[in-house]
Amino acid sequence: MSETLFASRHFATPGSLDVEAFAALCEQQTPAAGYPEATQIQSKVPIYAAATVLDVSQHASGARRLCDEWHHCLLEGPGVLVIQGMYGDDPAVDAASDSFVAIIEAEKSSGAHGDHFAPPGSNDRIWNAFQKHGLEDPSGFVDYYANPLLALVCEAWLGPGYQVTSQVNVVNPGGQAQSPHRDYHLGFQPSESVERFPLTMQVASQLLTLQGAIAHSDMPVESGPTQLLPYSQTYRQGYLAWRDPAFQAVFAEQHVQLPLAKGDGVFFNPALFHAAGANRSQDRRRMANLLQVSSAFGRAMESVDRQRLIQASYPALRERFAREGLSVCVRAFIAAVAEGYAFPANLDNSPPRGGMAPDTQQQLLERALHENWPTRQLSDHLQQQTIACLP
Repeated sequence: MSETLFASRHFATPGSLDVEAFAALCEQQTPAAGYPEATQIQSKVPIYAAATVLDVSQHASGARRLCDEWHHCLLEGPGVLVIQGMYGDDPAVDAASDSFVAIIEAEKSSGAHGDHFAPPGSNDRIWNAFQKHGLEDPSGFVDYYANPLLALVCEAWLGPGYQVTSQVNVVNPGGQAQSPHRDYHLGFQPSESVERFPLTMQVASQLLTLQGAIAHSDMPVESGPTQLLPYSQTYRQGYLAWRDPAFQAVFAEQHVQLPLAKGDGVFFNPALFHAAGANRSQDRRRMANLLQVSSAFGRAMESVDRQRLIQASYPALRERFAREGLSVCVRAFIAAVAEGYAFPANLDNSPPRGGMAPDTQQQLLERALHENWPTRQLSDHLQQQTIACLP
């Protein structure tokens, strides 16, 4: 078939983006009838009262009905929901905030830590706050995560067997807004990498993660709660589109912001276009525990010691590279034997360099071949990379 007549059915390119179709999707309204357990629809977003949904979920049929409603909301609906009073007056939130502040101060004293989305020092961020919180205050950690509504919304999107991680973000007065974006997995990859994934996998990615945030301070709009673009997760090519100025203009025109109270929870599809807002308040430090919950299915069936395999095969690979360079066959072997994805990572020890993700094993192996490293040098770098990723 002639190249000029070929039309891709499953692989998107920047040239295939349709901003008018995207804008039309985002203009949808949210019918209250579709969300009978919500107390109200505010700026297209269903708002749920914690006490009401707790009561509904006491019976298996009610819990199942609620999970179905929430899954529909996150997948085909506006893509975001709010649970007001998720923690109510639970002292676990203040205890967790105290732990977070202690961790932030301890890390500041040991050296500055960067932020994915802002210059170092402008905001405060705790990487792997989930583990650090548990080690800092085990009793408070138990109280905080023993929350039945958290379990319910995670199961609604992911089913059982999920894994929780979190990062704490504190946006200080004067903190600037983020650019609109999508999140993990493909939201952290450059466009040329995203293009290599078929659209089916781009859509599947959003089904493997739930994004959430627990408010640890009251968040009036002037403090910059997250800007959200309802229904934007339904645009299949969105992982290629979010950097496009035309799509960012739609976001600027149509996004919504919801004020939150301390203890409220907001949960959204990671493919939803969103961005932290600017903190225009004079004295309010906006603190949120950003939850990233992963599906049980995001794992291989067997455990493989890839570092050992790379070290064993490197001399033969190096000989082949000397003969044919980074050929199609050499690339195929590297893809089979080495990790091509940078996460999970310890971002305290392996901060991204020139992007939003640390180097992968594949990138390290290609560098070793190009620079003609001996096996021992590659082994040392692989070991350093492994240690840097340990929690």
